Amino acid sequence: MKLPATLRALQYRNFQLFFGGQLISLIGTWMQNVAQAWLVYRLSGSSVLLGAVSFCGQIPVFLLAPIAGIVADRYGRRGIVIATQTASMLLAFVLAALTLTRTVQIWHVFMLSAMLGVVNSFDIPARQAFMVEMVGKADLMNGIALNSSMFNASRVVGPAIAGILVATIGEGWCFFANGVSYIAVVIGLAWMHVPARRMTEQPGSPLARIVEGFRFVIQNPPIHGILILLGIVSITGMPYTVLMPIFADRILHGGARALGWLLGFSGIGALAGALLLASRTNLKGLTRWVALSALGFGAGLVGFSFSRAFWLSAAILVPVGFSMMIEMGSSNTLIQSMVPDRLRGRVMSVYSMMFMGMAPIGSLLAGTVAGKWGAPFTITMAGSICMVAAAAFWSWLPKLRPHARRLIVAQQMAGGDPPQEMTGGSVEVEQVND
Repeated sequence: MKLPATLRALQYRNFQLFFGGQLISLIGTWMQNVAQAWLVYRLSGSSVLLGAVSFCGQIPVFLLAPIAGIVADRYGRRGIVIATQTASMLLAFVLAALTLTRTVQIWHVFMLSAMLGVVNSFDIPARQAFMVEMVGKADLMNGIALNSSMFNASRVVGPAIAGILVATIGEGWCFFANGVSYIAVVIGLAWMHVPARRMTEQPGSPLARIVEGFRFVIQNPPIHGILILLGIVSITGMPYTVLMPIFADRILHGGARALGWLLGFSGIGALAGALLLASRTNLKGLTRWVALSALGFGAGLVGFSFSRAFWLSAAILVPVGFSMMIEMGSSNTLIQSMVPDRLRGRVMSVYSMMFMGMAPIGSLLAGTVAGKWGAPFTITMAGSICMVAAAAFWSWLPKLRPHARRLIVAQQMAGGDPPQEMTGGSVEVEQVND
């Protein structure tokens, strides 16, 4: 049976296993994210500590991603992901045990968040680079979009479940459920049939290989332009989720249930954005999508910061989530379409630094600013900065497009795609200018 274009990456058995396992696991991950934020807020009542815990959980990605990129390019990516998912499972069970025995303290959460950040610093580049091994270059954009769609589908379900569980039986069972959910993804990865990668001895020291990845990014304006915008959005806009417990409790007066609903509505918008990306079959206009979605994300944050009605706030978060997903997914697709496979892990490690690595700095800043001037002011400023960055990127587009076209065509030719696909791809790349 022929699958619809939106689901075409699911024709690959390996991606089916990955998709099913990750969908279960990510529901647990979102349950833990909501429960952990509420746990920190309940124990401390501090916006500064909310930002600080997020900082500890994500700063390892910024510090260790370059090393993780080398590992992803040198060793089997599936094995790396199995190891990181197993480690994440064990950390979730530890946090569950501490919480259920009522011995958990703030420093426990800080320590376990930092350890999970170390795990994620190796997981993200390997998992992103592994995508092309599961679906091939022809369906890479669809695979990335479907991966994002299940991330955001779980983002709708997970926070809603977590909000109910936290309000009724406490945070510990959310952490326990997350630990159990990792079993599905580990089993799925173990059942995959992945051809052995041809490993070539890479000349130079590890430092030289790290520099090679950064040099490729710096020497190619379309890639570093997209990454700069992504970094600005991550450091200013993404921390809005860190401050969500404050909006849910102090501003909208809804407590833990409101927190789950707010994040769920944001997830609905992000899921819609991911499905829209999955329906695409070419790269036409994708650079414009990056700019316009960053602009819409910033405008949505400004609107959310002024709302004092729960359902209006929830409704505004739908386009916020939609715009965020389009910006992140389009950036990922464009970068992976322009990078050679031998550098894929290292370039995606830079992507991880901009996407996940900048967010902790933003979380710490957001928590500090919110503690002094309030959460609404913080989100207003964050959204305004995103809008300015998007406008600057838009003005730079005419200079970026010709270089982007050359990079994408070069990678299609190097990938050994069948002649008819390569020809179609060349036409699609020309349409990036549109």
